[in-house]
Formats: sequence, C-alpha cells, structure tokens
Amino acid sequence: MARDRKPSRHRARLIAASVAALTLTGTALAEYPASAAGKPKGHDVSSHQKNVNWQSAKSKGAKFVYIKATESHTYRNPYFDQQYNGSRDAGLIRGAYHFALPNKSSGRTQAQYFVRNGGGWSADGWTLPPALDIEYNPYDAKHKCYSMKKAALVSWIKSFSNEVKRLTGRRPVIYTTAHWWNVCTGGSTAFAANHALWVARYNSADAGALPKGWGYWTIWQYDNSGSLPGDQNLFNGSMTQLRKFARGS
Repeated sequence: MARDRKPSRHRARLIAASVAALTLTGTALAEYPASAAGKPKGHDVSSHQKNVNWQSAKSKGAKFVYIKATESHTYRNPYFDQQYNGSRDAGLIRGAYHFALPNKSSGRTQAQYFVRNGGGWSADGWTLPPALDIEYNPYDAKHKCYSMKKAALVSWIKSFSNEVKRLTGRRPVIYTTAHWWNVCTGGSTAFAANHALWVARYNSADAGALPKGWGYWTIWQYDNSGSLPGDQNLFNGSMTQLRKFARGS
C-alpha cells in the first residue's frame, strides 16, 4: 500500500530484493492483468502522490480510488483534502483508508482517530466504505506481526471494526495479503462473513490464494505502479455493482 514514510535503508534493500525475486520467478505485469477484462479500474494514493491531477487519472480510466487518511493515532495525510475532495469533483468514487500500527494503541482508539480525520462514510453512492490496511510492519522487519500474538491481533481488528461500524454504520474493508493474514492472525475466519476483502498480490495473472476465510475478493491490488498515481487496483464486479457497494446496498 502507498505509505507516507520512507523505510530504512535496510528495509529498502529487502524490498528491492523481494521485487527482484518476483521478477525472476514470474512474469511482471506490464500494465493490466489478463483476467481484468470488464472490471472497473482504480488506484490508491497517500502523501507520496501529493496533489494529484484527478482529471488526468480519470482520463486514464480510473473509476474509483482509496486515499490514505491516517496512520496509528497521530498521523493524518497532509494532502488528504485535495485528494479526497478532488477525486470526487472529478467524478471518481472514493473512500478513505487507515494504516494500522496495532502495537501503538488500541483498535478502538485508532478507529476513532481515523473517522475523525476523514474515515467517514455516507450512502451517497460516491463514498466507499472505510478501509483498514493491516500488513507487515514497515518499520521493523524483525517484528512483522508487531510483536503481538495471533489472538491479540484478531482482537485488535475486531475492536477497530466494531468502532468503525458504530461510528459510520459500515464494517471496514480489510486490506491485507494472504501471507500476512495467515501468519499473523493464524488464518482467522472471523471476518470473512461481513468484511469485504481488498487483497494485495503482485506479478500474477490473478489474485491467487486468498487469506483464509474468504472465498471472494472485492478489490485486488495487482501492482504498485502503473498508469494511475499510486497502486493499481481492480473491483471484482461491474460499475453498477461498484456503485451498490459504495451505497451499502
């Protein structure tokens, strides 16, 4: 996912090595997966993209976008207003996401901060449900699960979700990878029934094996660069279904 802080040099080398390994073991996606025909194309952005040219993004095919609002309980994207309001003005369906740091504060605390700082929702047909980005710790590769036990992470996610639902009326979309989910939550099946899945998997013709519990992905992040600013995404349905998803119907 697009982040706002630069990783350490060590972390940057690990990321570069991982990308190189993926390129060697699979065919890198030139732009658009073959399985994507007919699916609405979208992207996600953070402060890395700064002030986005939204008309340009729309002209390149963007139908929806997720925008980073917050991280932990102290950080708010300084470009959020331009990105969130500008994308709507350009005619994109947009939503906000929160980058979780479960070792910093409770799920309830981070959900409250998120909703206060852009993570709201309304059934206007233009606002995607709030999203929780939970993945490997980008600041400490040795503690990829935030030094938390599986049950504690599951409890943290439940706390975040319950508070978002209480404050907005919607359960958050969960963004993750199959590997992180299965390792760090123990493959919890507690969320699949009422949380849409936003799965990340690069260098692949399809979304691959999903985190345990889910049999269906709603959004697939298939690359971290492409024709649109930020990461590249697909919605698993039609434009009509995307609008229904935004409305909560």
